[in-house]
Amino acid sequence: MHDRSSKLSDVRLLIDGQWQDGTEFVEVLDKYSLAPCARMHVASQQQVQQAAAAAQAAFERSELNAHDRGAILDRAADLIERDSARFVDVIQTEAGFPLADAQGELRRCVQTFRLSAEEARRLTGEMVPLEGAPQAAGRFGFTIPVPLGVVCAITPFNAPVNTVAHKVAPALAAGNAVIVKPSSSTPRSAVMIAAALIEAGLPKGMVSVLHGGAQVAHWLIDEPVIRFFAFTGSTEVGRDIQRRAGLRRTQMELGSIAFTVLCADANLDAAIPKIVGAAYRKAGQVCTSIQTLLVARSRMAEVEERLKTAVQALASGDPRDPATQVGPVISLAAAERIDRWIQHAVGQGARLIAGGPRQGAVVPPTLLADVARDCEVSCQEVFGPVMSLESFDHIDEAIVRVNSTPFGLATGVFTNRLDDAMKAVRRLQVGGVHINETSSSRVDLMPYGGSKDSGFGREGPKYAVHEMCEMRMVSWTV
Repeated sequence: MHDRSSKLSDVRLLIDGQWQDGTEFVEVLDKYSLAPCARMHVASQQQVQQAAAAAQAAFERSELNAHDRGAILDRAADLIERDSARFVDVIQTEAGFPLADAQGELRRCVQTFRLSAEEARRLTGEMVPLEGAPQAAGRFGFTIPVPLGVVCAITPFNAPVNTVAHKVAPALAAGNAVIVKPSSSTPRSAVMIAAALIEAGLPKGMVSVLHGGAQVAHWLIDEPVIRFFAFTGSTEVGRDIQRRAGLRRTQMELGSIAFTVLCADANLDAAIPKIVGAAYRKAGQVCTSIQTLLVARSRMAEVEERLKTAVQALASGDPRDPATQVGPVISLAAAERIDRWIQHAVGQGARLIAGGPRQGAVVPPTLLADVARDCEVSCQEVFGPVMSLESFDHIDEAIVRVNSTPFGLATGVFTNRLDDAMKAVRRLQVGGVHINETSSSRVDLMPYGGSKDSGFGREGPKYAVHEMCEMRMVSWTV
């Protein structure tokens, strides 16, 4: 941490509608040049307490109805879209995304806000048929969705705009106040989203932004007024948050080792481009990036050759170069770890089909085969631009392989055989099964989340809004 003044742009705290300085600063790095690009103000414990109290007070005095909340979210979407060039610039700098990835991230953020605005307006309960019960004549009942109060969103670096949107927008749609603690690697996107919400007319205190590391997260968890924690990140951190949260509600989108299954009857012309995109977009830093591609043995030679050509053609390097398709990973330390894992796999007998030497934080798109099961790239989440090929003889074998890991976020299956597709749908222990799509297939309106060590709860505005409410039962005797 640095206590000195700087000419770098300041990324400040938002508490009770006011932008505030922190008590310490952390430099935010350009992920390609690794040079400082901003300084982030870090919240003190007193500021965390102040933000929690202000959020609770804002929630208690809020008179926003469903129409108001929808209108604010729609206006915020318009403002984010208006400032799209600035958002894209920040995403490219802080996250290291090439232009296409940055633009895609922003488009999805806008869509998520618009979907959340719709859900704000349609949020409702249901009638309960009390008269269907004995001795309940003359009674009727219904449920109403009630916001929980204060929601805390703890968000990652790999989707610095859209993951913030997937937590903040549904929380506000449901009528909650929300405190965001974004990744310290990519803090400016959350600040810009909060600024758009304020400009759109959100009352002060209904959104707060606090910066800092694990200590700030722990202070937030210690605040009893926070009723719900929405977290995306590692399984290890998720377990710690869940333990500390106690009886309070949580939504956990955690780690994964994502597989996609390429069956013998798969249409490779359709599958290969999707597989390459899913493995290497955002430099493989997506929970559902294809880490292992399971290929029917009869198609392995053809698949390997086609993937080799496609992966070798991917340009990696400076994310601001229009030709770049794969930019840097989030840090030099992450790049060094990924490189070590690749070298260890090769040292244990894996074949390097495509790849090359690391350059700073840029790990070239890497394709491996014959990887030992106990190598890190096979049994731990890589979170980098690395995909490994494994063969199988029968769909049952592929299903067992997917289910053998402690994770279960999503799996893609390329097949036109209805029986194989339905077997995968029923037997894969994952939150999402995508037929003739990859593990990384996602539309922002669908429920998204995992099972086992990949977490629980669902994102997707409709589903997240309901998770951030509680249903109140109302009965009436006439």
